[in-house]
Amino acid sequence: MQSARVLMSFLLRAVIVGLAAAFLLVWWKPALLGAAPPRQRVATAPVQSVAMRPGAAPRGVALPSFADAVARAAPAVVNVYTARVVTERTQTTPLDQLFGDYWPSYRQRVERSLGSGVIVDAEGTIVTNQHVIAGADSIRVQLADGRIAEATITGQDPDTDIAILDLSIGNLPIMPMGRSDTLRVGDIVLAIGNPYGLSQTVTQGIVSATGRGQLGLATFENFIQTDAAINLGNSGGALIDANGDLVGINTAVLNRTSGGPEGIGFAIPVNLVRGVMEQILSKGHVVRGWLGFMPQDLSPEQSAQLGINADGGVIVVNILVKSPAFEAGVRPGDLITGLNGDPVKSAQDLVSRVAALEPGASVEVTGQHRRQPFKIKIKVIERPTRQVQQQQ
Repeated sequence: MQSARVLMSFLLRAVIVGLAAAFLLVWWKPALLGAAPPRQRVATAPVQSVAMRPGAAPRGVALPSFADAVARAAPAVVNVYTARVVTERTQTTPLDQLFGDYWPSYRQRVERSLGSGVIVDAEGTIVTNQHVIAGADSIRVQLADGRIAEATITGQDPDTDIAILDLSIGNLPIMPMGRSDTLRVGDIVLAIGNPYGLSQTVTQGIVSATGRGQLGLATFENFIQTDAAINLGNSGGALIDANGDLVGINTAVLNRTSGGPEGIGFAIPVNLVRGVMEQILSKGHVVRGWLGFMPQDLSPEQSAQLGINADGGVIVVNILVKSPAFEAGVRPGDLITGLNGDPVKSAQDLVSRVAALEPGASVEVTGQHRRQPFKIKIKVIERPTRQVQQQQ
């Protein structure tokens, strides 16, 4: 009987110890029963707050990059360094004023400038701006790989501010040429050039507008407007799209105040560049149609006096004697309203449309002479080429 009590007491204690041990084990490892672990507070920021931080991206998501486009295009962008000798008269001295005029003396100095250019074929053809190399006595080109060589001028077209250079070295990188007629406002573009001597500088922006004209930068204007930073030395450099294709040649920046750039730059569309380049390479210059008079847009007051819409028609302000237009009876003060049956919208519109005509063709011009309507046929001749100094 005593032994039975001892055995029961032992079993009872063993059960109690076992239950206690099981409780502790389950509390420590609740997964043994399939239960979820107790929630713990973790000091982490919400996911949405990370995504909202400027410049942050979810982990594992690749940020957009234009490195491939730059690697494809940048090697073909070169630095253009020009030098020209300037002769200037020395300043007079007090002795000149006291004792009369002395034999004038002159001194010479070398004026240097910088710009950019784009290699467009394996033969070493470089496209740049005409104002970059205007009047230059020597032109030196530095490639992205560090090579330096002299370049010669193949041809210039001041009417579009385009110049074509020739570089006679081998193994040249080539810029892939794209299309500018498919550009849309909002497309991403990159400007590559040599601003302030900082070669291979890349800036990024968007196409702000297309078809910009009447800026007074060139005779024929059809600029791409962009907010990609363009500074001194960028002229003649490349404007490329997100694929690395050339879409324009950087030309100018709008800066109407002394406080710095306005963030508005202009580039010549590559379609216009291609046409000018092909004519220079094949003919030595660009052939354009011409009638022999200078048109000017009408002011609102002039339009009201003539009884026409302010956005239609141009007035003849100057005309060359013995030109086709003069021989046909056109005189200063005449109003030109139509060309080949289509209305004339502006002076730039008229000049561009006449320039596109083949010399030797005839064009029908409508307008008013002393408020009397007229319709005449005028023979188109080749537009005179502006004389520019070219390096031999």
